[in-house]
Amino acid sequence: MFDIFLVLIFVVAIALVGFDVIDLLPASIRDQASNLEALRWIGAGFASLLGLSIGLLAQSSYRRLESQFRQTPIEIIVTRAVGLVIGLLVANLMLAPIFLLPIPTEFGFLKPTFAILGSISFAYLGVSLAEVHGRSFLQLVSPNSLDNLLVSEGTLRSSPTKVIDTSCIIDGRLEELLKTGFVEGQILVPMFVLNELQQLADASNDQKRAKGRRGLDILQSMQDRFPKRININPADYEDISTVDAKLIHLTQEINGVLLTNDYNLQKVANLQKIDILNINDLAQAIRPIYLPGDNLELKILKQGREDNQGVGYLEDGTMVVVEEGQSFMGTDINVTVTSSLQTSAGRMIFAKLASSLAT
Repeated sequence: MFDIFLVLIFVVAIALVGFDVIDLLPASIRDQASNLEALRWIGAGFASLLGLSIGLLAQSSYRRLESQFRQTPIEIIVTRAVGLVIGLLVANLMLAPIFLLPIPTEFGFLKPTFAILGSISFAYLGVSLAEVHGRSFLQLVSPNSLDNLLVSEGTLRSSPTKVIDTSCIIDGRLEELLKTGFVEGQILVPMFVLNELQQLADASNDQKRAKGRRGLDILQSMQDRFPKRININPADYEDISTVDAKLIHLTQEINGVLLTNDYNLQKVANLQKIDILNINDLAQAIRPIYLPGDNLELKILKQGREDNQGVGYLEDGTMVVVEEGQSFMGTDINVTVTSSLQTSAGRMIFAKLASSLAT
């Protein structure tokens, strides 16, 4: 409603200016005009069209600004406002001595010029510092009130927000983890990650296109299942070129946790003291531990490297090498674990035929 009222204000205000603009013309020109009243209304008509154009432009700008404010988290708005106020206060304190200096009359314009430029500079500096350190500063000043208020309103969760990257979306296992409840808190999907998925889905390479479409499908499925937990964040950083650097900056900004399966991104984030959740590490950690003497049942699928060896696989993909298992190719057998080996490529288990088969 306000945006429509804004357009009407521009139309009426500029139409009134157009109606009275003829009074600004020299008297000689006005005296030559045969009908001043008609010229006033013509001027008002053209001015109203100009006002309509400016009003529509202001309306679209207002709607974009309103939409951005609606999508921006409340804690970011609060910290930016505090940064703006502090910046203006510092500007007034810093510029106050300038107004006490004796300045010649011909240079009197310098004082208001310094005041305007200084206020703009310090206000921008305050907002910029609030982007990085604002929330930490508010927690230092009032460690309980702001976070408690946001938690009570449902804006924040007690668990830190998780920022998800492209590799973790395409992986697909996050949706299953969300179903089990082991991953808590809000899941934040940055707009630049969504754009990267779209670029993959539109790629000419078939493999990349399949990954991009899979990622978009999985993200849509997660959003349908968990609409209150999956949030698309519009934040972007035009001065930062790579998606990985943007992810690190955003995670630092909101004091969140980065969800990724990218080994190199994990290393860089660890160097910058960012908390990381890697689903590959989780999968490795929860694999069952088999000790020598434990019995397993598996299917022998292929021949091993050594003579008379057979190879099978557990449900989690762990390879099991069975001595004297070649003759049981294609059948399910019981084996006994003799040892296990952890390598950079994963874990390998060595076993022998169970005593009932060995005899």
